[in-house]
Amino acid sequence: MKKTAIILLVIGLLFFIGNGVCQAAKPIVIGCPLSTGFLYGWDAERAIKLAVQEINARGGVKVGKTKRPFKVEVIDTRDLEPGVPVSEALMAVEKLILEKKADFIIGGPIRSEAALAAMDLLRKYKKISILTTGALTPKYHARVAKYYNKYKYCFRITSDAKQMVMDMIAVFMKIKKEHAFKRVYIMVQDVAHARAGGKIMGKLLAKKGWEVVGQQVYPTGTTDYSVGLMDAKKKGAQVLLVWMDMPESSILLKQWADMKIKCLPFGFICAMEQPGAWKATGGKCEYTMVDPVNGGNVPAKITPWTMKFVNAYKKMWKIEPEGYGTSSSYMAVYVLKDAIEKAGTLDSDKVIKALEDTDIMGVYGRIRFDKKSHQVIASTDPKKGAVTCIFQWQAGKRVQVYPPLVAEGPIKLPPWMK
Repeated sequence: MKKTAIILLVIGLLFFIGNGVCQAAKPIVIGCPLSTGFLYGWDAERAIKLAVQEINARGGVKVGKTKRPFKVEVIDTRDLEPGVPVSEALMAVEKLILEKKADFIIGGPIRSEAALAAMDLLRKYKKISILTTGALTPKYHARVAKYYNKYKYCFRITSDAKQMVMDMIAVFMKIKKEHAFKRVYIMVQDVAHARAGGKIMGKLLAKKGWEVVGQQVYPTGTTDYSVGLMDAKKKGAQVLLVWMDMPESSILLKQWADMKIKCLPFGFICAMEQPGAWKATGGKCEYTMVDPVNGGNVPAKITPWTMKFVNAYKKMWKIEPEGYGTSSSYMAVYVLKDAIEKAGTLDSDKVIKALEDTDIMGVYGRIRFDKKSHQVIASTDPKKGAVTCIFQWQAGKRVQVYPPLVAEGPIKLPPWMK
């Protein structure tokens, strides 16, 4: 009995010590600079936390011979709020590094100007960042390619504005072929990215045989679009290109439906990305087509991982993935885990090399980075690269309609257009 008691005591001590060592394993801190009061901030935070929860539940990240958990630190950059200076986002990034002791940065800053400005901070502190939401400017990865030694710490796992425009043009050509449409009316918000997006799209569509019959620019907060809609009707527009990130764009779709304007709404419409858009518009967003940038931001069967992610997100947050920044933020954590484990260390140069060699099948296709620019490689085939998502609201659901290889259904026209 005495021997048995001693053995049990030793086993208990070993268990206690082992468990204490496991609990004491130093976490790998992920710093997340996000504008948390806006969709592209809060959905990124939720997706990052989901990925971290899943990884930690499986034992964490293997760094050499040690398993270490991830820890998430979020600071609100406020960089999507009107009038907030870029310096505030930079202070958030620096605070994450110096006070929160972030080992890596994932997420933002979200505003393009802030993300570009933060590149020098990342270089200064030699901190690897994976940009996952907002910041669609092509200047980001162009700067990495041109000044690699300075900005090698910067990666982006989402598409950029140039790729986004190419995808939208491809959908316009699909509509042109299927329905013989050729007249487009452009409505944009009076902010830099929307004005630039509308201008570029107009020029490219004209070169592709489309006639741009009109264009309207609306101040942020506009609540009446009826004059523009009547103008689009008068000029025989068949597609209404909308580029807006303000919530008031839901009013535009309500008025379009009430007035039964005979043109198909399509574009970068933040308010229409979210699962709650159907209820918010009373179903009047039906037939609207939206580009939330990356696949996996709506339910679809792009890869075996896509619906696993969708279901896990829904289980944790009681809502489907919400829009741009969701699937990409989730994938960034897994890509970082893969790189750390391959590098066997948190050393920046070694993890950079491992990230450059990334080649994994993810939520929205094959995830690889261009080794010179650190931009994710895009494709319309999930076996070859990261695919976009362009969906259409149909009978209360967000249905992916492009790219063709992963489409869940065809593009439909409202009954008053038939």
